[in-house]
Amino acid sequence: MSEHGSETDEGNGDTSTNGDTSIDGGAETAFEAAEYAGGAVSYPPHPVGPDGSERVGTLDLREYEARVITWTTSTATPPGVREPNTLAIVEFEMGDEYDGPPVRALGQIAEGAGGSGETFDVDIGDRVEPVYAAELRDPGAGIREPESQAWDGFRFRPVDT
Repeated sequence: MSEHGSETDEGNGDTSTNGDTSIDGGAETAFEAAEYAGGAVSYPPHPVGPDGSERVGTLDLREYEARVITWTTSTATPPGVREPNTLAIVEFEMGDEYDGPPVRALGQIAEGAGGSGETFDVDIGDRVEPVYAAELRDPGAGIREPESQAWDGFRFRPVDT
């Protein structure tokens, strides 16, 4: 166990109708970041930390809220990616005692309820949380065999204030 969270194993989330999951019960997929001997945390995980220190553990970024640093909407997306596709760079709030570099991630904004395919509206400074999505894009739309890679990941959903 680390000072920021507990070490986690990957699993599967329960998929809702819009491809995002609710995290309630059963096996869950971790949004894994690496923790290093020097105290830094990084996402995506790397074998060596930003200051050259060794990796000592992992933590699950689902346990942290983040704030939108910037966002954009792409209207010309690659095959199989929803169009339009709203993306955000978010910075995780690691707590007052964390003294390392910012922990940031780039990801899609989650779709709103109702299965309309429209994403939530976000603005700079909005609080968001990561939510698991079974498919970030249509596996059959690209040139690769669908079984050749993982299509799941995390999107960001606004947190009600």
